Amino acid sequence: MYVTTGKRLTMDGAKKMMATAIDMAKQAGVAVTVAITDAGGHLVLLERMEGGRFHTVHSSTVKAVGAASNKRMTSACGAQAQELDVAHALGLALAAGPERWTALEGGCPIIADGECIGGIGIAGGDWATDERIAQAAVESIGASWK
Repeated sequence: MYVTTGKRLTMDGAKKMMATAIDMAKQAGVAVTVAITDAGGHLVLLERMEGGRFHTVHSSTVKAVGAASNKRMTSACGAQAQELDVAHALGLALAAGPERWTALEGGCPIIADGECIGGIGIAGGDWATDERIAQAAVESIGASWK
């Protein structure tokens, strides 16, 4: 077989996740940036809340791309989910490219029926808050992050 069917994230799904994430950030009292990518790591939606710091645009995008690429939450773990020390985490970020991988928490894959259809990255809160918002946003469309 040379062709297969696949799932993809719709714009309505991305907008629903965005609305959920922004709502949760407001409730938490933090100004975040939310980045949502497709399965190939291409940006679908990006929003920086009023008061969000400018560097969070880059970090949220890299979190979304890294989560989509690895098909798992962003963290200081390598390709085989092995724990990385600081030197190895920095080395992996440099080897993968500054736009492709991060050790920072707050990125979730978007999994639909076992297939990764994208990633979401949240930046601007503490790591636990960023991660919690990303997970809830994914769940808001009936998808999974694990």
